[in-house]
Amino acid sequence: MSGHLFGRSTSELITAERGEGCYIFDKSGRAYLDGGGGAAVSCLGHSDAGVRAAIHEQLDRIAFAHTGFFTSEAAEELADLLIANAPAGIDRVYLLSGGSEANEAAIKLARQYFLEIGQPSRHRLIARRQSYHGNTLGALAAGGNAARREKYAPLLVETFHIAPCHEYRFREEGESALDYGRRAADELEAELKRLGPETVMAFIAEPVVGATLGAVPAVEGYFRRIREICDKFGVLLILDEVMCGMGRTGTLFACEQDGVAPDIVTVAKGLGAGYMPIGAMLCSGAIYDTIAQGSGSFQHGHTYHGHPLAAAAGGAVVKALLGRDLLAQVQSRGRHLEAALNRTFGQHPNVGDIRGRGLFRAIELVEDRATGQPFDPSRKLHARIKAAALEEGLFCYPGSGTFDGRAGDHVLLAPPFIISEAELDEVTARLAKAVEQALAA
Repeated sequence: MSGHLFGRSTSELITAERGEGCYIFDKSGRAYLDGGGGAAVSCLGHSDAGVRAAIHEQLDRIAFAHTGFFTSEAAEELADLLIANAPAGIDRVYLLSGGSEANEAAIKLARQYFLEIGQPSRHRLIARRQSYHGNTLGALAAGGNAARREKYAPLLVETFHIAPCHEYRFREEGESALDYGRRAADELEAELKRLGPETVMAFIAEPVVGATLGAVPAVEGYFRRIREICDKFGVLLILDEVMCGMGRTGTLFACEQDGVAPDIVTVAKGLGAGYMPIGAMLCSGAIYDTIAQGSGSFQHGHTYHGHPLAAAAGGAVVKALLGRDLLAQVQSRGRHLEAALNRTFGQHPNVGDIRGRGLFRAIELVEDRATGQPFDPSRKLHARIKAAALEEGLFCYPGSGTFDGRAGDHVLLAPPFIISEAELDEVTARLAKAVEQALAA
C-alpha cells in the first residue's frame, strides 16, 4: 500500500485487515499465525469480546477528561486492581500511554524523590548493556541497545551501564549459576563505588530482557543481590516489565519469580493487550507519600495519560488474566513451547541457546555452536528469518545485535496466552522452515 503514511521504514508493509484469535488476516484473506504477539503485546489474541465490550461501554460514558482536573472510574478501578496484585510496598499507579512514557516517568520520579528528601546530588542512573527501556530520549539513554542509541548519542543524557546477567554468554566454565549471579550483581556495587553512591539515584533493569537480548532471564539470586546493594547504598530499584510483565512469564509481575519487590515498576504492552495504547508506572507508598507531603505534585504529565478508554481496556485485560486462569495457562503452554523448541532446535548446529520463561521464549542463532560465534552481521540473518517466516504465514520477532550490539541474531516468540498446544507446534514448525530457508540463502 502506497500513500502518505510515514512508517517505521520506507519499505512496503502488509495491510492487516482483521484479527481472529491468534491470527492476523491481510486484505487478500491470508492468515498469519501470531507467534510474536506484536512484540509481546497481544496476550488475549485479536478478538477478545470482553475487552472490546469494556471499551464500547466506556466510550458511551466519556472518552476523555483532562487529568489535571478530573479522574475517571475506569482509571481508579484499574489502579486498585493493579495494586491489589502488585509486589510488596507498591501502592500507587501512574497511568500513561506506553512503555517509553512509563520508563521516562520512572526516571523523572526517581530524580524528584531525591530532591524532595534533600539529596539533590543524586542524579545519575545506572542500567545494563544490551537492555532496552524505550525510544523517548530519557528512556533511550537508559537503555543499552547500541543500534537504537547510535544515531541519537549526542542527544542522550549520560547514563552508566554494567553487564547484563546473561548466563549463556558470561557464566564461566566451572562457575555455579549462583556464583555467577553474585558476580554479575556485584558489578553494580563496584560501579556505585566508582561513581560515588551519593550521586546515584536509581538502577533500572528488565527482570527478563526482551527484544535486545531475546528473553534472557536472570539466574537465581541475581535480583535478590541487586536489591541488597540498592538498599545498602540508598539507591532506588526500577524494574522495567514493559515487555516481560502482565503475565507474559507466568506471573502477573515478572519479578515475583525473582523474589524481589522494586521501588518502581513499569508495565505496558500486555496491559492493554493491543486494544488500546496504555502503560503504567507503579511506585512505592513511601515514594508517593514523600511527594504528597513535600511539593504535592509530580512535575510531569501527558495529555493522554490516564485516558478513560485505555484504562477501561487495561482493567478488562487484567480481569481476564486473573479471572480466566490465564496465568496458569501461560505456565503450562510455556512448558509446551519450551519442549517443542528443544525437540526442533535442541541439536541444531546453528542454535546456540534456547531460553525464556512462560510464553516468552527465544532461540539464539550462531555460526559455530561449539564456540558461540555469531554470524557476520552483514548477512542480516534476522531479517532473512523475518521475511521467510512471513512467507510461511508466521509472525515472529527476530532481532539483531544479540552478541555485542552489532553481531548476533535471535528470534523472540511471545504468542497470545490463549494459544493452543497445536498452534504452538505450528509456530515451531513454521519457524523451523523459516530458519532453514534463511540459512540456505
